[in-house]
Amino acid sequence: MNKPASKQIEVQIMGQSYLLACPVGGESALLDAVERVDTAMCRIRDAGKVKARDRIAVLASLNLAFELSQKEAASAQAPAATPSNGTTINGSPNEASPHTQTRLDDLMRRLDQTLGSDGQLI
Repeated sequence: MNKPASKQIEVQIMGQSYLLACPVGGESALLDAVERVDTAMCRIRDAGKVKARDRIAVLASLNLAFELSQKEAASAQAPAATPSNGTTINGSPNEASPHTQTRLDDLMRRLDQTLGSDGQLI
């Protein structure tokens, strides 16, 4: 009998339950991602400036995507170009690579599809 290609896992993000599809063997990575998203969203909610869950989700997603693009840009640079404390040499953020921009555009499109007419970004 064949193993299923994915299974469903119930998780909680900001106190709300979600049933997510997960590839078999990917449970740990998915749970790590859920924890990162939950932490990012709770941090924004707890700051108290944003109340709407959809706006919190968008801001958290953008923050996480930006952090990822920063890590990708840092790993693409020569090790000598990044000081050991993790800051950039000139203190300015790195520009997103075309690949990163494509991923960010895809993320924004998926967020808009998920939010539907409830919370289009633009």
